[in-house]
Amino acid sequence: MKIAQRMENLSPSVTMAITALGRELKAQGRDILSFSAGEPDFDTPDVVKNAAIKAIKDGFTKYTAVEGITETKQAIIKKLKKDHGLNYEPAHIVISNGAKHSLFNLCQVLIEEADEVIIPAPYWVTYPEQVKFSGGVPVFIETDDSSDFKITAKQLKEAITPKTKAMILNTPSNPSGAVYSREELEEIAEVLKGTDILVWSDEMYEKIMYDGKEFTAAASISEDMYQRTITINGLSKAVAMTGWRFGYIATPKVEIVKAMTKLQGQVTSNINSITQHAAIPALQGDADADIEMMRKEFEKRRNIAVESFNAIKGLSCVSPQGAFYLFVNIKEISSDSMKFAADLLEEKGVAVVPGLAFGMEGYFRFSFATDLVSIQEGIKRIKDFIEK
Repeated sequence: MKIAQRMENLSPSVTMAITALGRELKAQGRDILSFSAGEPDFDTPDVVKNAAIKAIKDGFTKYTAVEGITETKQAIIKKLKKDHGLNYEPAHIVISNGAKHSLFNLCQVLIEEADEVIIPAPYWVTYPEQVKFSGGVPVFIETDDSSDFKITAKQLKEAITPKTKAMILNTPSNPSGAVYSREELEEIAEVLKGTDILVWSDEMYEKIMYDGKEFTAAASISEDMYQRTITINGLSKAVAMTGWRFGYIATPKVEIVKAMTKLQGQVTSNINSITQHAAIPALQGDADADIEMMRKEFEKRRNIAVESFNAIKGLSCVSPQGAFYLFVNIKEISSDSMKFAADLLEEKGVAVVPGLAFGMEGYFRFSFATDLVSIQEGIKRIKDFIEK
C-alpha cells in the first residue's frame, strides 16, 4: 500500500507532538512541566456548560444545517456588530469544527496550484502546512524582536507578486503575542488598495489583551478592508472551550460561504449540535465576567514570566500585548532551537516549543496558560539548565 503523495508535503504539528511527548513522559512517571500547548488551564464557564446540558435535555441532538444553526449565526452577527461595528448576515457565516477547520476549508476552496499566500513569521505552525496541502506557496515575511514581531507596510508591498492570492494576519499573534494597532492596519490596508488580495484575519485571541490596549478588527478599518477580509475566530482560547471545537468565518463574499458550505457538507457536515447551542451565551456576552477573570490572571502571569525570563543571562523576551505566549530569544545560548527544546525536556522535564516550528530559529515559545506555581518552577528549571 502506498500513502498518497500529497501527504509527503504535510508536516506534523510540532506543538501537538511535543505536547503528546510530554504527556507520555509524565505517564511514565517523569516529573514533566509542559508549556507547549495553547490551552487555558481554566474550566469552561458554567453558563456555557448549562446551555449544553439544556440543549441535551431539550433534545437538540440531531443533524443541523451544515453551516450552523440560525440562532448561533445570529449570535455571531450580534457579537461582531457589538464588538467591532461590523454588519453581517446569516449568509455571510460558516461555523466549523474549530478555527483550524475553518482555515482548512478556506484554503481548499480558494487556493489553487502556485497561488501565493503571504504569511508573517513567526507564524502559527498550521498556516503554511494548510497552504501547501492546498497546492499553494507560502511566502514568508521575516520579523524580529526589534519590530515586536510585526511586519511593515513596506515589507508587505515588496512581498506582493502577480501570484499573490491572500495574506494571513494573526492579531494577537500565536506565537509572539504581537498586536497590530489601528494605525498599522490602516497602513497595510493602503498597500492592498486596488488589488484582489484577500486578508485572512485570524482573531482567535482578540479578548486576551493586556496593558489596557484595545483590539482592532481588520475588517473594521475601511469598506475596502471589510470587503476583502475573511475573519476567522472561535471560542477555544478566550472562553476556555478548546475541546468543544467551535470556529467560524465571517465574510461578505457569499460565494466563499457557499463553497465552504459545499465542502463541509461532504467532509464533516455540521459541527456538534450541542456545541452550537453552548456557544450562544459565550457569543452574546454571558461569559464576559469569566473571560475578564481569565484575562486578568493571564496578565499577572505574563508580567511575572517576562520579568523572570529577562533576568536570566542570555535570554530575553518582548512583553506580548495579547494571547498567552512568550517568544523567548535564545540566540546568545543556542542556534538550534530543536536541540535546545529536546535537551531541556530530557534534562529538566520542561516542554517548550522550538522557534523553528514557527519559522524562526533562535527562539522558543512558552505558554503561560497554566498555573503560576508551575510557571515559576518551569522558569527556575530553565535557568538551571542554562547555567549548568
